[in-house]
Amino acid sequence: MDNKGSPPTHSISLPEQIITFELSSYEWSQNLVCIALMDKLILGSVRFPEESENECFEWNQLKEIHHKSRPHSVAFAPETSLAVVPKKVVLASAGSDYKIRIFQSDLDQSDTVQLLEGHSSYVNHVSWDPDGEFLASCSDDNSCVLWKCKEDYSQGPSFFFGSAVQSAKWHPEESGHLLIAEKCGAIHLYKVHMKTSMLSVETDTNPLSYADWSLANAAYVAAMARGCIFSWDLKNASWPIENKPMHDECGHIVKFSPHSESVVASIGRPNATLKVIHLKNKLPQIEAKLLLYGGLCWHYQLPYVVAASDRKLCFWKVSI
Repeated sequence: MDNKGSPPTHSISLPEQIITFELSSYEWSQNLVCIALMDKLILGSVRFPEESENECFEWNQLKEIHHKSRPHSVAFAPETSLAVVPKKVVLASAGSDYKIRIFQSDLDQSDTVQLLEGHSSYVNHVSWDPDGEFLASCSDDNSCVLWKCKEDYSQGPSFFFGSAVQSAKWHPEESGHLLIAEKCGAIHLYKVHMKTSMLSVETDTNPLSYADWSLANAAYVAAMARGCIFSWDLKNASWPIENKPMHDECGHIVKFSPHSESVVASIGRPNATLKVIHLKNKLPQIEAKLLLYGGLCWHYQLPYVVAASDRKLCFWKVSI
């Protein structure tokens, strides 16, 4: 980190570069973090001063899982819970070998891994349906594949496009609806059981790198294309309500705060710069230069945005 940006409120140091990471977005596992290094996943829990009696930030490494290929994307399953006995952690990872791995652990002795094969190129993103029915995987092979969680992850409906698929997002309040984003700039909303597209929107520039769906307002969608953030109100989706230049030429990712459809975090060039901004404001509330890009997350409940910076996982407290 350099001195020109907002310093992180808390940070965790790791032995090597963080490739990507994920915080659990479910109530019973919201303190869980999965950090992907080059050939392993580190599972741990974080506790913030707001949650602990001694008012300090705590990081507790729980498990290390060997990963045969470089992990590109990781995601916790909705059934993951630390409140049950035995504990149950289920997570998916996308590897550079085009395969998806399903890891299940009780954080003690019992660990299993299952390989899902079906893509013919890099898998960019994996995400679980909040109802626990499907796992979606998005790939450079121009497809988004749904795997049936309750049928031993057999391959379910697949969606095919004209360009690489960058991300897929489910919404907890819109059951069976999936938002799929293509590199060419097209974003599609599908009803997965019917395999029908409900609507599509487009950025007027590409490549699109990521699209997100607001948890605070299911009508709001945002995408990062080149260095611009586009946002739409799906109730009137003919054109974006916002087209905001945010980064020079290239943006990696944009994610809505879970608490507001107007607050987003993004990372993009120059180098890897984190910005947290209210879409109606000109100036970012937080701006920090990261050493290397390694993912971006919001905490499920607390007002923290989290980003990787080379070997550090950094947490910024955001006032929303």
